[in-house]
Amino acid sequence: MRKLEGLKPESLFSFFEDISAIPRGSGVRSGIRDYLINFAKERNLRFYTDGADNVIIYKPAAKGFENAEGVILQSHTDIVWQKTAGCDIDFEKEGLRIYIDGDFIKAEGTTLGADNGLGVAAALAVLSDDSLSHPAIEAVFTSDEEIGMIGAGKLDMTRLSGKKLINMDAEEPEVLTVSCAGGSDFIINLPIEKTEAEGTFVKIKIAGLSGGHSGIQISEGRVNADMLLGRILNHMKGKASFYIKNVSGGTKANAIPLESEALVIAEKAEEFTAECDRYIKIIKKEISSREPSFTAECEILPEEKSAAFKKDCAERVIALLTVAPNGVIEMSKEIDNLVETSLNLGILETTEKSVKAHFALRSNKESALYALEEKMTALANLIGAECETFGHYPPWEFKKNSPLQELYKRIYKEKNGKEPLVEAIHAGLECGLFASKINNLDAIAIGAMLKDVHTVGEKLSVSSTKDFYEILIKVLENCR
Repeated sequence: MRKLEGLKPESLFSFFEDISAIPRGSGVRSGIRDYLINFAKERNLRFYTDGADNVIIYKPAAKGFENAEGVILQSHTDIVWQKTAGCDIDFEKEGLRIYIDGDFIKAEGTTLGADNGLGVAAALAVLSDDSLSHPAIEAVFTSDEEIGMIGAGKLDMTRLSGKKLINMDAEEPEVLTVSCAGGSDFIINLPIEKTEAEGTFVKIKIAGLSGGHSGIQISEGRVNADMLLGRILNHMKGKASFYIKNVSGGTKANAIPLESEALVIAEKAEEFTAECDRYIKIIKKEISSREPSFTAECEILPEEKSAAFKKDCAERVIALLTVAPNGVIEMSKEIDNLVETSLNLGILETTEKSVKAHFALRSNKESALYALEEKMTALANLIGAECETFGHYPPWEFKKNSPLQELYKRIYKEKNGKEPLVEAIHAGLECGLFASKINNLDAIAIGAMLKDVHTVGEKLSVSSTKDFYEILIKVLENCR
């Protein structure tokens, strides 16, 4: 028996369950691409795909809408893969283990992938239902959004004729999103030289932090595990003699890391662990109100000799994790409660010859984004590291006098008795890329209630999804 059978809208949830069974993390594209192509072929719908595995499916206008301007429905096919330490799922080969919990759909031990599986499923539901009234539909399914909007950046926008775009990658049903941040990836690569180190291995392990989306939740005070690891190492530097063997934490640049660890070689392991444990208790008391599940431990291991970072290299690693900016950099002076500029250290890893720190940078102002990149470059130069930036995507600027915004607000009010909140967000949406390439594009971003995206606690509201889809259908019916 299918897990979501009986939920309404039936078609949407059926497609959501289908795609949940397909491995589709960023960079793993062929399965979902082939599913979409087969979907189009089975329904005799024209389609287009490209070398980036973007897919566009075209559906003709319904009767009476032949002269209406076409509408672009847009979503992305990839998801963020995160799982709990005890989860045995093989993301490369297995689908997600979804289940219903009251009004929510969740996944066992992993992210749910409703970001943006919801949008994909909604578009497929529209494409498959010939009873609906709507203009010509261009359903755009972009690849690799979660790792820098790569698919949208490579998409040939001349394949699209519509001037109205409905992005379905938002997460708050009462909010109409009309602007978003631009961003980029920034990597600092710090070369490491090694030496033979005498002493006892000690592992410092941080876990139990909330994690979360590095844009939407960056202002919520969620603690970054990698930066917290740097704080502990910096404290211990002044209290005990030790070498660093490796540091690591986080798996996605755009997710706030919830776990990290360091392996060190302490000259006096008992004294080291005693001081480290004492300091961890101080931190726990400090952050308990915002991170109630935080845990950290300092464990002595049996090994007593190994190659480790030379002292000067360790100093530079600790300096990077101590002085690098992280979190909110600037709040908007134009839009209340909007983070304007931020960054997140999402991935920290030790390779054979270097320590690599991968940051996600965001800003609703392009000039501020470039200024932040320059600041990070200056930091890299100071500590003798190499750096690179890539994956730039433009901000989506607010459009005044938007007919699509006004139409959505009217339909929403008719259903809910009040207008939606109209907001800009400090997160990347592909609307910015589409708007930068399609002249006079009128775009909005909408969605159902999603909680804790990019974390193992991600969940999708069933009732909110029903409301979201009903409003979407009404908007399409009124796009004449």
